[in-house]
Amino acid sequence: MTFEEYQKQALTTVLSTGDTFKDLLHWVLGINGESGEVAEKLKKIIRDKNGVVSEADKQELAKELGDVLWYLAVFAQDLGVSLDDIAAQNLAKLKSRKDRGVLGGSGDNR
Repeated sequence: MTFEEYQKQALTTVLSTGDTFKDLLHWVLGINGESGEVAEKLKKIIRDKNGVVSEADKQELAKELGDVLWYLAVFAQDLGVSLDDIAAQNLAKLKSRKDRGVLGGSGDNR
């Protein structure tokens, strides 16, 4: 499945309020909430399992990552951007940073 195919299918499951501001806020808060669930699961693996990630843990983390992906796909669509374009632009940016020796450090425009 491509990002384009995923994004199209994800959009078939959207429940919109019809209020652009509320929908955008919902998508952004969803990204943050689901990302937090990924972090929480990993925190508990570190705390309770000495950082050993089992196959079951991987499956649970993958489910949460899927939720993050859904929110990203819907948010990107509302912005009028495809996940394919986002992925390509991100890889180009990171390659440029690596080629210039500035992968580390801080700042968006390095």
